[in-house]
This record gives sequence, structure tokens and C-alpha cells, in this order.
Amino acid sequence: MSDDRLAGIPLFVSRSQLGKRVSLPNAVTEFALDSGGFTELQRHGKWAMSEDDYVAFVERMRGFYRRRLRWVAPQDWMCEPIVINGGKGAGGIRFVGTKLSVEEHQRRTVKNFVSLRKRLGDLVVPVLQGWKTTDYWRCEDMYKRAGVDLTNERIVCVGSVCRRQNTEEAATIMESLASGGLRLHGFGFKKQGIVRCAKSIASADSMAWSFAGRKRPNEKHPHIALSRKPGAFGKIGAADDCSGCLDFALDWYWSLLRDVELQRLKRAA
Repeated sequence: MSDDRLAGIPLFVSRSQLGKRVSLPNAVTEFALDSGGFTELQRHGKWAMSEDDYVAFVERMRGFYRRRLRWVAPQDWMCEPIVINGGKGAGGIRFVGTKLSVEEHQRRTVKNFVSLRKRLGDLVVPVLQGWKTTDYWRCEDMYKRAGVDLTNERIVCVGSVCRRQNTEEAATIMESLASGGLRLHGFGFKKQGIVRCAKSIASADSMAWSFAGRKRPNEKHPHIALSRKPGAFGKIGAADDCSGCLDFALDWYWSLLRDVELQRLKRAA
């Protein structure tokens, strides 16, 4: 976050990364904070981090970064079948499984948000979770019954969509929620998903650039050449792919914005 090339580019940073730091890096741009819920549920089948500890962590971030920290996600509960049922995910990573229902995940998401809103104010934003389109409508209704008017929120995050964003169902989910006047942020979208749903979302985060950098690295980048020198691999400045390469990430980002604009022009034509 401290590289000047990031100035003016909003970031989405995981709590699981910043939480490892004894000293925090400086920030040259604004960012939002992900709670790291996917990792928590994958490893433990529940939230091992208490609400008190999460609040203390967020307060540390707010005290250090002040206005650079734009908003934080609550301790939400994803609703993908593998998160609930368990099993092997991508790369053979095993999920414990919560063994709870989608509806129970939604209840816990809403309950945690309401509690955190009382403790952290509007720094924490709501998240809609579900799996089927009607699930998200039910989750929206849960917020309403809890006294939360989502149309008054500056951003409403939508989770558990990224694994099927190329389907009509995913587009229907985002379009139906946006039609209700919600300003949406999409969690974990791929590039094509962002382009497809751009008219329905205000923002989105993505790790797709990193996966692309792993599979299709830019062989001309100097860190790759450095990593191939005898004894250099693993040392500072050396890497054999672009999964953590800022140059690659920025190229991906600007390419994404061009694709979104082209899609907007096509719709307007």
C-alpha cells in the first residue's frame, strides 16, 4: 500500500494479511478492509476470531490509517456449498464445512453486522449473503426486520457470487438487488464478471489478476529473470511468476477499466 504507483487507486485489503504485521505499512491511497471470513470458515468451519478481537483490530486500523480506511466488512458467513458442506476446493485445499444452513449463515451475518454497527459506527458496512437469487432477497428482508434500511447505506456488499458470475443467475442476482436502489460492491469477482455486471455495481474487488499472473506471467519482467539466476530464487526482488507483481496488477487494472468502458459504449450504441 505504500508504493506511490498506487496513489489514487482504491484497494481491498484482507485482515488476514494485515493481521500478521507487527508494524503497519504506510498507505498512499484509500482502501477497504476485508474481514477474512472465507479463510476463517475454510480453516475452522466457524469464526475462530471473536467479535471483541475483530473490533480491537479494526480500531487499530482506524487509529493508524484514519480516513484512508474507507469501510470494513463485518464477520460475514459465506454461503457457497463447499463452505457449508466441506470438501476439497481449488488446488486441493480442504474446507472443514460449517454444516449449517444457508439461512443460518444469513442470520449470523446480519446479527454480526448489527452488533458491529453499534460498536464501530458506519465504518462497518452490510453484506448480503445467499446462494440462490431468492436467498439474497430473504437476506435483504432480514436486514429490514433488524431495522436496517439498505437503501440508506453508502455501500452494500454481495458475497458468494464469484463462483458462478458467468451465469445468468449471477447477473440476475446483481441486477435485482441494484434495481431496489442498493449501491453494490461485489466480493471476489473475476474480470469478465465485473465487465458483465458493471451497470449493476458501484465497485468490486478481485484476485483474478494474481491468478492470471501465476498462469500467464510477463516473462519480460526483471524479477522473473532475477529468479532464474543460480541461488537467487526466493530472495528479495526475485519471483518466477507475476502473482505478486505490482506492474502486472496495474496493467490488469487499467485493462479492466478499458473493458468496462467499451462495454458501456456498446450498451449506449
